[in-house]
Amino acid sequence: MSERSIGVLGDRKRARLDELARASASGRGGVSLVRDAVRRLRRNPVAIVGASIVGLFVLVAIFAPLIAPHDPVQRFEELTKNLTVDSIPGGSGDFPFGSDPLGRDFLSRMIYGARQTLFVGVLATLIGLALGVLIGAIAGAFGGWVDVVLMRLTDVMLALPSLLLAITLVAMASRSSQWTVIFAVAIVNVPIFARLLRGSMLAQRESDHVLAARALGVKERNIVLRHMLPNSLTSVIVQATLTFAVAILDAAALSFLGLGDPDINRAEWGLMLGVDGQRYFEVRPELAYYPALAIIVVALGFTLLGEAMREAIDPKNRR
Repeated sequence: MSERSIGVLGDRKRARLDELARASASGRGGVSLVRDAVRRLRRNPVAIVGASIVGLFVLVAIFAPLIAPHDPVQRFEELTKNLTVDSIPGGSGDFPFGSDPLGRDFLSRMIYGARQTLFVGVLATLIGLALGVLIGAIAGAFGGWVDVVLMRLTDVMLALPSLLLAITLVAMASRSSQWTVIFAVAIVNVPIFARLLRGSMLAQRESDHVLAARALGVKERNIVLRHMLPNSLTSVIVQATLTFAVAILDAAALSFLGLGDPDINRAEWGLMLGVDGQRYFEVRPELAYYPALAIIVVALGFTLLGEAMREAIDPKNRR
């Protein structure tokens, strides 16, 4: 057989190997991991409950302007005329949740608070995911001293409690704002994604399809981008669902401590719980109960959904 024929045969094998890797990552051919996981999720009551909570939360956040009965920053005369330091109006016909300490409709502020919580949680999780995937992919692809340096940095970050690290990062900013909270919560989650992806990619380095690709002379860059990375992202995506719940709790904790957005007109559950709920708890405890309950329920929904996804995808976690 001529050298040209051998070269053509090698190119065909490499192309077929790439096609199989893409099919494996995208779920084509046979009963794929994704299809099997979706089927298990549909049969899992925990997943259904978690998905229902998350879906309701997202719908309320997206359609808040249509659902909220009033403007969340408008002060109403019928609420302010009976408003005193020791008395805050409760629920009535036009205002089912009553007033906040400034004479604004509390129900509308709760609904708009879902939109703000979703915005902070999504951005913090996506930024942390992007940075974590970048660091984990570099460490898992190159190994050696690059892996050692990056992992030691992540170990230092993991050694600190997440909330304490977030408080430190926010305190370092010259002025607290919504974006300082987002970036602080994102940075806290970076080492989690980095270590998880790095471990998955190291496991992929010794897998059969990666060894076969190296034997066929596929470039290392293509091996990493087409074979190792796509097959390592599943566990990271599942972790992102769980991290969303943690991001909501951390952002709410920072706002509760007074390290979040100082704008009192912004409807955000953590801020409402800290500023209004804590200060007027003895006067009207509902100002604390409603935001706290909303935060707990939403965080529980993402936790249930994430745990169900992890159980469906990883056979070792199935009961």
